[in-house]
Amino acid sequence: MKRILTYLVFIWGVMALGQVGIGTVDPQQTLHIAGQNSTIRIESLNSTNSTLNDGTKLVPAYVDGDGDISLFGSGNSGNGPINFLYSDPNFIQDDPYGHGLGFETGIVLNNDTNVTSIIATLGTISFSSPRDALLEIRYGITTYVAGSDLTMNPTTWLEPTEGEAIQTKIYFYIDYDSNGSGPELSEYYGLNGVYYESLLGGLAGYPYINGQGYLEIPAGNHTLYFMGSVKDGVGIYTSVGFGGDNDYLKIRIFE
Repeated sequence: MKRILTYLVFIWGVMALGQVGIGTVDPQQTLHIAGQNSTIRIESLNSTNSTLNDGTKLVPAYVDGDGDISLFGSGNSGNGPINFLYSDPNFIQDDPYGHGLGFETGIVLNNDTNVTSIIATLGTISFSSPRDALLEIRYGITTYVAGSDLTMNPTTWLEPTEGEAIQTKIYFYIDYDSNGSGPELSEYYGLNGVYYESLLGGLAGYPYINGQGYLEIPAGNHTLYFMGSVKDGVGIYTSVGFGGDNDYLKIRIFE
């Protein structure tokens, strides 16, 4: 009985002061956690319960205007950025077609002399959104143009046909819930491209195609598809490598 009375007196004293102590019987603030190695654990923010916490590297915690703590940059209100869901400085693999000659050609699309247009997937990115949100996607992808197959040894590469007009485009679309179906598969975002007219004697290099797009997404696990297309003239052979140099991709969401 003596222990119970002592406990009740302690609780009454803490409540009377409006202060709570953990590891101390003399709290100096509304919540006082004592001890040199004291920490706070909020299990709703751990890697099991939050898709923004990968369990490997530290993730920033934010405080909104109401004092609510979360992993989302805007807390529970407003339209500020929650966080980067994905950031990669070189998200398209650099296939080593350069054979030590200083060239990389990434994903190669070949328009042979029998076709004037080709479209192919450059890469896919899967990600999770913890809630309905606005998605922002920014990318920068390099291209390399030749008049012969870039997957062959560079010593055999030919320059594009002189005076040839080449159109190269990049865009992306999303597959909600990664189920391979739905009307969203026909919606394209971030479309950008370059138009190229060849002239013999020019210098080879990696021009960038930069683009961005915004779209509303539901909570869930989704997949982004990045697409590349090449168009040229009748009877012309064109080979375009996508992603030969550093190619960045950044994805973040807004509440």
